[in-house]
Amino acid sequence: MKTKLTLNILSVLLILSVVLAACAPQEVIRTVEVGKEVITTVEVETEVEVIKTVEVEKEVVIMVTPTPQPTTRMGAWVDTLIFTEQGSDAAVTQLKVGELDIYAYSVGNATLFQAVKDSPELAYTNSYGSYNELTFNPAEFTDGRLNPFTNPKIREAVNWLMDRDYIVQEIMGGLAVPKFFGVTAAFPDYARYVDVARALEAYYAYNPEKAKEIITAEMEGMGAALSGGVWAFNGEPITLIILIRTEDERRIIGDYVGTQLESIGFTVDRQYKTSSEASPIWVRGNPTDGLFHIYTGGWITTAVARNQGDNFSFFYTPRDYPIPLWQSYTPSAEFDAVALKLRNNDYTTLDERRELFEQVLALSVQDSVRLWLVDRLSFSPMRNNVTVAYDLAGGISGSQLYGLTVRFTGQEGGTVKIAQPQILVDPWNPVAGSNWIYDMMPIRATQDYGLLSDPYTGLAWPQRIEKAEVVAKEGLPIGVSLDWVTLEFAPTIEVPGDAWADWDAVNQKWITVSEKFAEPQTANIKSTVYYPADLWDITWHDGSNLSMGDFMMAMIMGFDTGKEESAIYDEVQAETLAAFLAHFKGVKIVSTDPLVIETYDDNWQLDAELNVSTWWPNYAYGPGAWHNIGMANLAETDKALAYSADKAEVEQVEWMNFISGPSLEVLKGYLDTAAAENLIPYAPTMGEYVTADEATARWANLVDWYATYGHFWLGTGAFYLYKVFPVEGTIMLQRNPEFPDLANKWDRFGEPAIAEVDIDGPGQVTIGSEVTFDVYVTFKDQPYPTKDINEVKFLLFDAAGALVASGAAVEVADGQYQVVLTAEMTQALQAGAAKLEIAVSPIVVSIPTFAAFEFVAVP
Repeated sequence: MKTKLTLNILSVLLILSVVLAACAPQEVIRTVEVGKEVITTVEVETEVEVIKTVEVEKEVVIMVTPTPQPTTRMGAWVDTLIFTEQGSDAAVTQLKVGELDIYAYSVGNATLFQAVKDSPELAYTNSYGSYNELTFNPAEFTDGRLNPFTNPKIREAVNWLMDRDYIVQEIMGGLAVPKFFGVTAAFPDYARYVDVARALEAYYAYNPEKAKEIITAEMEGMGAALSGGVWAFNGEPITLIILIRTEDERRIIGDYVGTQLESIGFTVDRQYKTSSEASPIWVRGNPTDGLFHIYTGGWITTAVARNQGDNFSFFYTPRDYPIPLWQSYTPSAEFDAVALKLRNNDYTTLDERRELFEQVLALSVQDSVRLWLVDRLSFSPMRNNVTVAYDLAGGISGSQLYGLTVRFTGQEGGTVKIAQPQILVDPWNPVAGSNWIYDMMPIRATQDYGLLSDPYTGLAWPQRIEKAEVVAKEGLPIGVSLDWVTLEFAPTIEVPGDAWADWDAVNQKWITVSEKFAEPQTANIKSTVYYPADLWDITWHDGSNLSMGDFMMAMIMGFDTGKEESAIYDEVQAETLAAFLAHFKGVKIVSTDPLVIETYDDNWQLDAELNVSTWWPNYAYGPGAWHNIGMANLAETDKALAYSADKAEVEQVEWMNFISGPSLEVLKGYLDTAAAENLIPYAPTMGEYVTADEATARWANLVDWYATYGHFWLGTGAFYLYKVFPVEGTIMLQRNPEFPDLANKWDRFGEPAIAEVDIDGPGQVTIGSEVTFDVYVTFKDQPYPTKDINEVKFLLFDAAGALVASGAAVEVADGQYQVVLTAEMTQALQAGAAKLEIAVSPIVVSIPTFAAFEFVAVP
């Protein structure tokens, strides 16, 4: 008897083979609201082969099918990208008639998905990195109103009030899976700790009676009273304001959340808003003003994240996102310490890491400043004559490679029309500007990278670097998969005394290791990155040659904004810097021509490819040249503008915008000042790398650029920002004719080998008996090679949903495994429906597959 539940989260959507080219990561992987983006970057090179693996489960061999079409064209395949705003229903209609080419949004509407599949004019890509949640405002309100969500026990209890299965089936149409944690069900960390996750999921399963009981007790303890079935404080009803996004299923989710809260006595004010309408409240606004209690959040991780340990620091602490709301987060000391350890990879063994995850998963739900709802199974529709690289996590909009690979099939040139639900949501500035996916997508096409992310595995490939060497401390469980990086181990890694360990914001000079520390320093990782000899031939979009000054400026800015003595100090950057300095040991410029950089750090990743620090001049929210950043620093120094939303709120000035609005005139004034003075910012240090002649040329180029294009956005990517129409919601990008690569460089990836899983076994099992189940793992109906599978794990659940046993399945042959449940395991079952769940973690794609088999346990 063969039975399979629809829990295989990757077989819900079919992978389309038409769209395929490489997707490259950034030097950060990113999480962004959907609008926003969460980042993590990687870098990689050419072909794939195993070098060696140390204390990791398997060697990694990634099958690559290089099939680039011959060409002499440099840079992008197409001439122009036009971005506009459009809702998903209208976008599909426009795609069918050829008015659009790509709808670059992670759509989760089941009805629309069927319409796209049925259309002969359309194709689609799938992705698994989008998720929805409830963002609570935990701040105390200055007007004296009671905010229930200052109380973590109430936030935690709301988990029991949310029927995630209802949201998945009735609202998402099955194109989602329930989500309880800040790790994505389709990424490796969830599969690694699925036994821990499933036990917690069972504990926090839908239980409205329990939610009501706990919330009632806590509300009464806060001085509230339930009168006539309505919660009140000081005689006034407690009205919860929910900011409900309207562009997708979050409108229905928000209504459902409001109904659930009303069912336990709260008065609810539903405020329906688009991203651009909501952002001034929840992103830019002061949370103590009490303008909202809950925001219906949506996020996307734009590259496959092989390590999501840092998500807990990002989503639950004030460290990693410089907006006012994040600064109101107050995790418990225990939670904060564990989150910081995972952020900094402060452990030495996989067992230690597992212990930290066991703690953080539980602590995060207890905190619940963010309440997770679903991981989405999304699709992005497009015309069937379009080819583009997409990422299994971030889809088209999150792909680092979309700008390098998008084209009309068999054609060079042309204009690709791309729509998204919103655009130009928040100001663009590289240091602390917009983090919305709608803005980051066009930004990505304007920037280049030291390393790019593999769209299927999340490993890194070299884009601008030539090669790298990683030396790791002996005993760390680090492996290497690709041949552009070497991995060695050493008992001790000494940090050179002349390496730079910190920044002196007063004297604007680097502080060496010997100056900062009384004792010699060691590190867990030494990364050495080698750039090619022709690096300095690359040009910024304004015609300025890339120089060592651009690297140095990006290095300095990473420290200076978090230093209280700095003229551009931003207190929200101070915690981020403090967390960085807790593991950073030093950086050394070995050579400037060719550029060679050594980095020493105690922070490490499980993959050698992800331990490479390139220092490429990309900032957190876009690319930056030393001269446009130097100009902006003058405005920041004078408090005429502010890089971050938080500082703009504190100083009551405009959030700096490089591309539109009142900021432009302010920045133009500082450009004139800088050009007149022939400014070299941070001259005591930058003066060693930037000559007066270079500065003169740079300022002249930027003056001409602004006169021609009317903005200050500079990159080195395959497209430059040509025109911005804020009122119309339109952006035009033009092909950069000076981009140094052939257009076919990244036309190299075949179809991702997403595993399919079937389970065969008896429909009835006698409690206390031994029983065997067969597991079949395939891809396109062919057995999945054992060498390409990292792990096949089983989980056994009883009738109450409790996890009673787990372990590894036994390999029988390629694509075939067995699970033997011992008599002791089945003895732990209760009479009734039981479930065997299988988690398959392939090597050649970093997306696990889950499947489940239900049977009846009888005495």
